[in-house]
Amino acid sequence: MRNQGIGSWPARRARMTPDKVALSYRGRDYTYRDLRERVNRLASALDVRRGDRVAFLGANQPAMVETFFAAGLLGAVFVPLNTRLAMPELRFILDDAEPAVLVLGAERDGAGLPGRHLTAAAYEDLLMTGSPEPIDAPVGQDDVCLIMYTSGTTGRPKGAMLTHANLTWNTVNLLVDVPLAHDEVTLISAPMFHIAALAQTLIPSVLKGGRAILEPSFDVGRTFDLIESERVTVMFGVPSMFGLLTRSERWAGADLSSLRHLLCGGAPVPEPLIRTYQDRGLTFLQGYGMTETAPGALFLGAEHSIAKAGSAGVPCFFADVRLLAPDGSPAAPGEPGEVYVEGPNVMPGYWRRAKETAEVLSADGWFRSGDIGVADDDGYVRISDRINDVIISGGENIYPAEVESALYEHAAVAECAVIGVPDEKWGEVGKALVVPRPGAEVAPGDLLKHLDGRLARFKIPKYLEFVAELPKNAAGKLLKAPLRKLYGG
Repeated sequence: MRNQGIGSWPARRARMTPDKVALSYRGRDYTYRDLRERVNRLASALDVRRGDRVAFLGANQPAMVETFFAAGLLGAVFVPLNTRLAMPELRFILDDAEPAVLVLGAERDGAGLPGRHLTAAAYEDLLMTGSPEPIDAPVGQDDVCLIMYTSGTTGRPKGAMLTHANLTWNTVNLLVDVPLAHDEVTLISAPMFHIAALAQTLIPSVLKGGRAILEPSFDVGRTFDLIESERVTVMFGVPSMFGLLTRSERWAGADLSSLRHLLCGGAPVPEPLIRTYQDRGLTFLQGYGMTETAPGALFLGAEHSIAKAGSAGVPCFFADVRLLAPDGSPAAPGEPGEVYVEGPNVMPGYWRRAKETAEVLSADGWFRSGDIGVADDDGYVRISDRINDVIISGGENIYPAEVESALYEHAAVAECAVIGVPDEKWGEVGKALVVPRPGAEVAPGDLLKHLDGRLARFKIPKYLEFVAELPKNAAGKLLKAPLRKLYGG
């Protein structure tokens, strides 16, 4: 095949195991033969050229998987959109990516969004007009496969460009540490518009010829049902998802005997949660990464999951990680340092953001994460803090500057700051500290209501408190460390 990219994978897998089930969704199974044919049909009917962006807005469903592979088959670029974003946020991303087409999931209508839409009602009709014959466009490993948007600390989302090589090497890194078999049944209920669910579950499942069960959303009862009835062997989730399972009344009596691999990421994993799964005899695997590294950077292998519980592990096989002190020197064991990552899984840059790319990516390919880690004497890294103040709530990144910008749009707000505070369910949630304008008559609920529709719901602070002043340094720069100490709970 001339196509060396991930778009060729359905065809490569179908020639090996055409009759095995590739996807299961709402009671319907799709074999690898079905997946290959549907991807070919969609690719031939989309009217998309090499390099064009193809966006998808919707929950986990076969159309999302098919659109991802069809774009790769053509040398086009897949752009998954976060369904939790507010309309202004979606419009910004679409204006930035300029997709040739926006494919809509069954639950979306596209009202108010720019560009050419392909609704779910028209999707199947269009697909059936396409040809099932093979498409073999020349696609190289270094071609961009995916643009995944991450919120910026300035409030402007940035599109991390990931190549076919980035995603392929990430899969290799995963398979080195997690011995996935050909008979895996992978439950995908975390959203695939995030890199972990897409790159740590779906892509490896297709490579190995496993069966992926697609769920539009995570539901505790449904998860237990599927694990028991479908004999699920692999599951990825963020810590809040795994925590919800342990707090269910079904936890103690649930049949979890089929589970082989539990992968957790997206946020620091509390050690008590790890112990809870270990007490059930389940190997709870965690790692560390980010969209820009496709995403794996560190991984804690199963054999060390107890002795090194709480650590994010050591660098993945084909990745390198170093911790640098503020002066640029290597951080010694036990000393904090900023995490830098290098390897074939590291992105080439941000879409149309040369300045932002230069700020995080060195000339020799080292990505600056903005996170602080501490390595022990054996080289196992524990992620201890985040330089950029990002709040991670249920696996979702919330950037305070973006929320603060929206708060400042209210006339009653003189100054504001948003910090993260602990939350039993989500790990962390936002708390807004607001200095009201003199004479302003406004309640905390009014300001939170003001954010509704401007920001995705998960970005809206759970708490809002009025304060007399915010601490600043001599240069007038806001100091968040004292705020965390005073109000961080």
